[in-house]
Amino acid sequence: MNAKLKERGLFCLGVAICFGIAALSVLLEEVIPGGLLGASIIALFAGTAINSFFHPNWIKPALKFTSKRILKAAIILLGASLSVSTIMSVGKMTFFVMIFTFAVCFGGGYFVRKLFGLNWKLGNLISAGTGICGGSAIAAISPVIDADDKDIAFAMSSTFLFDMVMVAVYPITGQLLGMSDIAYGIWAGTSVNDTASVVASGYAFSEIAGDFATMVKLTRTVAIIPTVLVFAFIGTRMKQKELKEKGEGKKVNLVKIVPWFICGFLLLAGLNSLGLIPVAVGGLMKKTSKFLMVTALAAIGLGTSITDFKKAGLSPMFYGITIDTLVTITAYVVIRLMGV
Repeated sequence: MNAKLKERGLFCLGVAICFGIAALSVLLEEVIPGGLLGASIIALFAGTAINSFFHPNWIKPALKFTSKRILKAAIILLGASLSVSTIMSVGKMTFFVMIFTFAVCFGGGYFVRKLFGLNWKLGNLISAGTGICGGSAIAAISPVIDADDKDIAFAMSSTFLFDMVMVAVYPITGQLLGMSDIAYGIWAGTSVNDTASVVASGYAFSEIAGDFATMVKLTRTVAIIPTVLVFAFIGTRMKQKELKEKGEGKKVNLVKIVPWFICGFLLLAGLNSLGLIPVAVGGLMKKTSKFLMVTALAAIGLGTSITDFKKAGLSPMFYGITIDTLVTITAYVVIRLMGV
């Protein structure tokens, strides 16, 4: 009995540590100027730094619970911030650009991934982070393809590094290229990864560009819905293939392709699209989702060490930089061809 109580106490302590790191990360995000460093990446790196020096076995069950269960809860609540009606607010021209950027991320990414020798899960996590919305897309897709925590950490890191550079480079490049406010807003909104980075790079150009870039980014975020469903299908088929290769008789039921938490995610997204979730409630659910996601990333960081990054080498970073660069160039070329 005492052993079980001790085990539960250590489990609760481990979860509390993850929440504590998340809370400190949110506070640090507020202190750091310009939104250059989001709470998610702070929590991930802080957890990794701590784990590199302090990694007791007793915390592992808590990390598994937080990085899996709490992450799924965050994804469900994320649905309340998505609205298909947002698509109509920025016009069809944005989607035309997105079609090409998504094709580069996932189509071109397939061949680039082979070049850098990355596994399909890590490669597609980076592509999703680049093509859709950074950390949120990576977090949403990772459970449906059963991605390793280390792959999530590598994907988050690669997209973050590109964003850090682009926040400074994009406004200057936009000025040198003589882009209009709308053209620049579309460019930044469709090719910069994380929402905070889109906002920072957009308003650094002009207020109009910042407003438009933010709207484009919100529209781009809606792509999480079909992308998660597609990867849920791919993940299920991959499991089926693995079982067949192992000679196991058990088959994966394709009817159950959509995991329970994705059903909750889609339900909230649908209710929000119909206007059935009050704005205040939706805002609170979005904030809660973000905090829980930061907590899950703190757990992922605590399960990852600097040694893991060294073992992975520079391939994930080079892959991310290559895909991001291709997306940036593609978005610009398409915008110019459209005459925006």
